[in-house]
Amino acid sequence: MYKAIKIIVKGKVQGVGFRPFIYALSKKYHFNGTVQNNLDGVIILAEGEEGQLEKMLDEIKRYPPKLAKINEVTIHQIPLAQYKEFTIIPSQENGRSIPWIPSDAAICENCLEEMKDPSNRRFQYPFINCTQCGPRYTIINRLPYDRSNTTMKVFTMCHDCQVEYENPTNRRHHAQPICCSVCGPTVTLYNQRGESLAENQSAIIQTVNLIKQGKIVAIKGIGGFHLACDAYQEKVVDQLRLKKKRPQKPLAIMAKSLEVVRKLCFISSYEEDILTSSEMPIVILQRKSEGILPSNISPGLSTIGVMLPYTPLHHLLFENKKLECIIMTSANPSGLPILYRDDHLEYLQNICDYILTHNRKINFPIDDSVVQYDGKNTIFVRRARGFFPVPRKTTSNVDQIIALGGNQKNTFSVGKKNSIVMSSHIGDLENEEMIDSFKKQLHHYQAFLGVKEVNVAVDKHPLYASTSIVKELDCNIISIQHHHAHHVSCMEDNGFNEPCLGIILDGTGYGEDGNIWGFEFLYGDAKSFERLAHLKYTPLPGGEKAVKEPWRNAVGMLLYYWPQEGKELCMKLFPERLKEINMMEQMIVHQMNTPMAGTCGRLFDAISAILGICSISTYEGEAAIKLSDYMNKTVLESTDEKYSFHIKTNTPNLLQLDLSPMIYQIIQDKLQQQSITAIIQKFHMTLVSCGIQVVSKLLRNRPELNRTVVLSGGSFQNVFLASEIQKGLEKEGFNVYTHRNVPCNDGGLSLGQIIIAAHQL
Repeated sequence: MYKAIKIIVKGKVQGVGFRPFIYALSKKYHFNGTVQNNLDGVIILAEGEEGQLEKMLDEIKRYPPKLAKINEVTIHQIPLAQYKEFTIIPSQENGRSIPWIPSDAAICENCLEEMKDPSNRRFQYPFINCTQCGPRYTIINRLPYDRSNTTMKVFTMCHDCQVEYENPTNRRHHAQPICCSVCGPTVTLYNQRGESLAENQSAIIQTVNLIKQGKIVAIKGIGGFHLACDAYQEKVVDQLRLKKKRPQKPLAIMAKSLEVVRKLCFISSYEEDILTSSEMPIVILQRKSEGILPSNISPGLSTIGVMLPYTPLHHLLFENKKLECIIMTSANPSGLPILYRDDHLEYLQNICDYILTHNRKINFPIDDSVVQYDGKNTIFVRRARGFFPVPRKTTSNVDQIIALGGNQKNTFSVGKKNSIVMSSHIGDLENEEMIDSFKKQLHHYQAFLGVKEVNVAVDKHPLYASTSIVKELDCNIISIQHHHAHHVSCMEDNGFNEPCLGIILDGTGYGEDGNIWGFEFLYGDAKSFERLAHLKYTPLPGGEKAVKEPWRNAVGMLLYYWPQEGKELCMKLFPERLKEINMMEQMIVHQMNTPMAGTCGRLFDAISAILGICSISTYEGEAAIKLSDYMNKTVLESTDEKYSFHIKTNTPNLLQLDLSPMIYQIIQDKLQQQSITAIIQKFHMTLVSCGIQVVSKLLRNRPELNRTVVLSGGSFQNVFLASEIQKGLEKEGFNVYTHRNVPCNDGGLSLGQIIIAAHQL
């Protein structure tokens, strides 16, 4: 039977070659009609034999374009219009659904082959792209996603590109960034004085030679400028660190190929799949000790962040056999926004020797995503390029709610109807430049989605930047406790909303009692929560200074737990700091600038300092990261050996975890020169035991509680801690969930905030 249907396909269906895909299906299954984009997604009007239309629908659902992600397909029978052919028609700017902003995608195999083919007109062209790859989000000015609404608008297509663009059977049909060397962007190499040295292929060849000569080159990519240098030259890596003012924080590398990665690192087949996916994130891998990478790339660590070339320009840099592996780190100074505009060249001239830039404007800067594999799942450390902006459906009424996230690793979330759009990783909101960048990106999202500042969720911390930002707005403010947001973020990430237990381990969060929380056992849902257990508080001498100087955490704990013997232990552990120890003793006695804290992050800091691993942090989490890395450096002995600890009930319905026995025993082991690795393994096993025993005791006291547990907070980036607590609780009959699609650190905070806000309105 001949019939007509209207199909609405929602999801990630724009900027992924969906309309040409439907056009190809019209030829395969012999139906006529139209296909177009609007803000709802893709609208298909199809007339044909019923059986053929059913086959077409099946193929749409089962075999969509590689970059597409279909959320919903709706079908309505409509009157026949007697179409004579199938056509792709111009986009409409109407629609009622949340628009899906396409993500940037790594170069596809077809474009890579063409770029390497001397007979192809795009041979060695650094901006080759098609419907399956290239820039998307970073070049959009407004929706719908059409060339006229992107920064490619200024490049008028040449005749050959126009023909490809208009040909429904061509891979570049309606590829909005389509271009070639005749009509598209170009690259230029500059020296420190801003003088142009070369363009296009000559500029790329000179850049390769300069990197091999030990020079630092700023390279403009899809989302901003990177600083690049030869990863095999230890001296130039030191120079880069000096110029970037980044003494210890790990640097990412870009390797020429998987073969090079295998030579440098241990890598599983699953990690290879992540590394070569269309998102091509940085993947944290265990590096081989006999490798040729200098240790100053990731000082004190056995791991390294690795990515593969993901743009045509990157591949052209490696085409010459001179380069095998380069440092690729963001060019912005630590703590400042991504550099992405050409008016940033003046600053770049001060931190690099040369600049390789291009004239395709970046409208939205973006960081590289960072992930790690825990043996079962991909864990997001930083969710950015390639993985966003992806609307996520929710059962909560989040319409017209904005959540501003936290101060560190900031993201925000915007609610439209029953969908949430999380921003990319923005960074730490600790200066005016970062706050301005945050505001700009938030305003763009609001414009894209049509969401006003009606209801705004913020962290309860009175000194967070979001607290001052929200005061500038005429809106309803919903203040949300930090760890409750972590708890609900993990619940939402796993798609359930029933009350459950949450183990929330992180570095810091403003508590309901005014103290610093961060080792929490909560019970609740988006509507409310109850604190059931926590780590015993100890003083942080100097407050924020103690976060940057982990030895202060250790001194604060020792002087608080054992006033007399603790001081003697402090002098044995930190003999060069006697004067400061005396001063901190008085600060604690007189309660001067010594906030009380019970956090997992500060505990790791203290143990790291006690063991002589890291006493001063040069980047966030350094002490904890270097301590945890000992769990990767050697083959660990199979042991259940643990240190002592106490679980006390100081107030009704609130357990308190006292780890002072563990800390004392660790100090004795250190002073007796026991193996540092063995001490650290025993420390980790103790924390695992703490988590399991506290939860088990809570359920014995209150058997009516749900036996579902979520794990959240930045400390769960420690793969051993997360996996062992999960395994231990599952053995006890608990259902345990970890994060799947958003980071467990503060990068996932805004997701929990927006859900809680929806239930508190």
